[in-house]
Amino acid sequence: MATKAVTLTHVRYQKGDPLGHFLAWVSLVPVFISLGGFVSHFLFRRELQGMFFALGLIISQFINEFVKTSVEQARPETCSLLEMCDSHGWPSSHSQYMCFFAVYFTLLTCKGLGFWNSTNKWVVSFWPWSLAFFTMYSRVYLGYHTPAQVFAGAILGVFLGALWFWLVNSVLFLYFPAIEDSAFGRMFYVKDTSHIPNVLKFEYDNARAARKDMASKSG
Repeated sequence: MATKAVTLTHVRYQKGDPLGHFLAWVSLVPVFISLGGFVSHFLFRRELQGMFFALGLIISQFINEFVKTSVEQARPETCSLLEMCDSHGWPSSHSQYMCFFAVYFTLLTCKGLGFWNSTNKWVVSFWPWSLAFFTMYSRVYLGYHTPAQVFAGAILGVFLGALWFWLVNSVLFLYFPAIEDSAFGRMFYVKDTSHIPNVLKFEYDNARAARKDMASKSG
């Protein structure tokens, strides 16, 4: 009976290659972002911006799969050594995911929608692009994709990330208040804080004010 590996964390590298070992972990960054980042975000933050960010990434991956099955371009010959050639390679889904993430994250930060003020937004925007670059490089270095496949994924990811950001923040945000007031929003405490310039400072000030108010009442 033929078997097939679960490819979610199934990344191979050449034994004894420390750079390959490092890049194999880097190649898993999209998994860490999805399971660690967005799941934790929903559990503890429940921000509509974050939810629509995650929704955009999901849609992007469906588009990637549609393009792959339509183009049907094979992965490079080196992939046969990795036992991972049962799927098409153009465009790279890892590259598309990370460039979508980097573009959307950067636009959020530059527009001031998030936890960072204007003094450090450019520093904050640097790290997702670093992760995107290393992830793209890892896919070529480890033999899963050709440079052209990775480049195609990057272009598509940048385009879809920018398009989705525009759609969310020019059209869909008009429905945020209705989502907050819906049965779903009230049940799960879904909220939108994109109108607050510095969310961390806002929450910090309100938490301290609530504590002082409770102390004064108990005293």
